[in-house]
Order: sequence, then C-alpha cells, then structure tokens
Amino acid sequence: MVEEGKPAPDFELLTDEGERVKLSDFRGRPVVLYFYPRDDTPGCTKQALGIRDVLGVSADTQSAHVKFKTKYELPFTLLADPERLTGEDYGVNREGSRTFERSTFVIDAEGNVAKIMRRVNPETHAAQVLEALG
Repeated sequence: MVEEGKPAPDFELLTDEGERVKLSDFRGRPVVLYFYPRDDTPGCTKQALGIRDVLGVSADTQSAHVKFKTKYELPFTLLADPERLTGEDYGVNREGSRTFERSTFVIDAEGNVAKIMRRVNPETHAAQVLEALG
C-alpha cells in the first residue's frame, strides 16, 4: 500500500495521445496523480475541470480519454489503466467494480509520496490539491 513519505510506485501507462509515459519521467519536479472512476460522468467532469497540471488516471481506454479530453478541452494528460494494475499499486481499485476510488497523490520531485487524499469530493478537490502543493 502507498504511504506518505515512501517512494511512489513507478508505472508505465498509455496517454490519451497514445504515448507511453512513466512516473519516473517526471523526476525533478512534483507531480499530482489523481485517480477517478470514469470519463465523462458528472463528478469526474467536475473534478477534471477544477484542476490542471496533473496526470489523471482511470481504467477507461485511451480512445475514451481522447473523447473526454477533447469534449472538455482538458489541459492535462490522461492515462489509461484498463488492466487496473497501477490502480492496484496505489490501492484505489473499487471492489466489485471496474472503476477507481476517487483519490489523489502528490508526489515530490524525488519521487516520494508527499500527500495522499482518498475519497476526494469533486466539489472541493481543486482547493485540496492547491493546499497540498502550497
């Protein structure tokens, strides 16, 4: 299970643009990694529109991410984890569901988990992320 102060599990996932990206590619700068249940649902859309400069991860496909990102002009990368392996590493897989628990991980420049926010509220999520980064 992921813990604050410990190294964040590295991963390699497909972006909405069809490229492979690793968490370790971002070493040297902080990263906000947020997991959300599904593309283009009311709560996930509200959450996505409230934040930027993040990596968003769901179990949706790369093609679903393209539609979601285009529809709402999201200015950040969405990562596809249809096998839910990264979700498992971060402890966000919902039991009996193909979706993730709405959770956010702030990862510092050295690749350690600085802050974990679980079961976030889409209404207040952006403010929580800004506070964690401040």
